[in-house]
Amino acid sequence: MTSSPADLSYVREQVGRALAGFLGRQRAALAGIDGGLAPGLDAISDLLAGGKRLRPAFCYWGWRAAGGGAPAARADHAEPAAPARAADGERVLVAAAALELLHAGALVHDDVMDGSATRRGQPSVHRRFAAQHGAGGWRGSADSFGTSAAILIGDLLLGWSGELLRASGLPTAALRRGQLVLDAMRTEMIAGQYLDLLGQAAGTGTVASALRIVTYKSAKYTVEGPLLLGAALAGPGSRLAAACRGYGIPLGVAFQLRDDVLGVFGDPAETGKPVTDDLREGKRTVLVALAADRADAAQAAVLNRHLGDPLLGEAAAAQVRGVLTDTGALAECERMIRGSVRKALAALADAPFTDEAKTALAGLAATAVDRAD
Repeated sequence: MTSSPADLSYVREQVGRALAGFLGRQRAALAGIDGGLAPGLDAISDLLAGGKRLRPAFCYWGWRAAGGGAPAARADHAEPAAPARAADGERVLVAAAALELLHAGALVHDDVMDGSATRRGQPSVHRRFAAQHGAGGWRGSADSFGTSAAILIGDLLLGWSGELLRASGLPTAALRRGQLVLDAMRTEMIAGQYLDLLGQAAGTGTVASALRIVTYKSAKYTVEGPLLLGAALAGPGSRLAAACRGYGIPLGVAFQLRDDVLGVFGDPAETGKPVTDDLREGKRTVLVALAADRADAAQAAVLNRHLGDPLLGEAAAAQVRGVLTDTGALAECERMIRGSVRKALAALADAPFTDEAKTALAGLAATAVDRAD
């Protein structure tokens, strides 16, 4: 098992291999039901081809931080063979790949709820199936068909996350501990997604409520949950739970705040999504909540007029960006990102992790926040 702690290549390779094998088995199973199911697998495969695999990486290093991969104690003090330890790591990364299925399911559903046209530089799943309906000249509404297909595919991905965890080959006791963490992650993520939906519909929200949404919709299942999953797979007990939370939650918040900034000010060629999407959807992000708190009457009128406008054009989006900048909301959001990262790294320094795990997790913190997509 050769990979420098700050390098994601090993994780990406193993997770990619695990996903390819799992999807290959699912493709064969679905082909036995009906050939018409193949486009769904194609859409899933294309969606899973992207991404940095950060969640599996956090899971892997949560496992390592909890002692996974360390030589087992033996009466003769002999060290177990390296291939055995490498095999343990490979099984953990198969389990960690389940987080990519969880994330993909969340993205598919999120795109339906937000009406997003693209994801990772390609048509979102519901748009892809609406186009298939239109090209086939089928009956009924193409948009309704696309939405229905995407809901089913998102549901399938969420269900498959547990299936891939169980297929990892890890011991039953480890899987039982891991399943409890994965179940909690799904519940918290869906709760956060509903709160986000509620905030958009009501058109109100404070900085505190926006941070609550960030924490449950994204932060916990991006960093804290994967770390806790890895630690649970390594062994029983919650000795490291507080350390995982102390590092994971602020870093997960910083990750999502960066995502919110990129959603308005990023480069679409890098993010894979138009920078007007979040504004058109009226997302009540921390960035928007900060601006609303600080806006004068004219600036508030701009926000009220344009946020959530499905026909929002680039000129109107530029006005909103101007308010986000002029109120100091963008600068404050950047300060919050830096502060959250400092808090995470301070917790990491005090964590009862190995030096190797601390180095790796510090590197992953930089990768998570200093990004373009």
